[in-house]
Amino acid sequence: MLTSTVEKRLEAIIGKYPDPRAAVLPCLHAMQEKNGFITDEAIKAIAQLLDISYAEVYGTATFYALLRRRPAGRHVISICHNLPCSLLGAEPLIEHLKQKLGVEEGQVTMDGKFSFQRIECIGRCDGAPAMLVDNDYHGELTRDRIDEILDKYA
Repeated sequence: MLTSTVEKRLEAIIGKYPDPRAAVLPCLHAMQEKNGFITDEAIKAIAQLLDISYAEVYGTATFYALLRRRPAGRHVISICHNLPCSLLGAEPLIEHLKQKLGVEEGQVTMDGKFSFQRIECIGRCDGAPAMLVDNDYHGELTRDRIDEILDKYA
């Protein structure tokens, strides 16, 4: 069940769109912001508020890489592994990130500070290889640069 505060927030989001279906993604973002990830309960609640099927909301929640269906660390690292980033060294950097954090993709560090995921593209090929930490862009990555970036968030 949604709290009245959350329900009011979702209703305010829904009210911005002439077609309620257009509010699916903003509602999912709001629920992720609240919980850190998208729960089954959140999907059901959004479907009910929008008067659409669970499957429609679930399909959106599972389609986008930046929407999470599992708990994540306080800081979520999204590292690009598309062709330009891979050609410029993303794969060895992903291995470095695994070693540095001591977790595999999708896992949360023991202290709860970090989790990471591969994403297909962050639209910054000019700074490849690149990653996001939360919503902050970091490009032209090297092992040393990743270490410096993680130290800032630690």
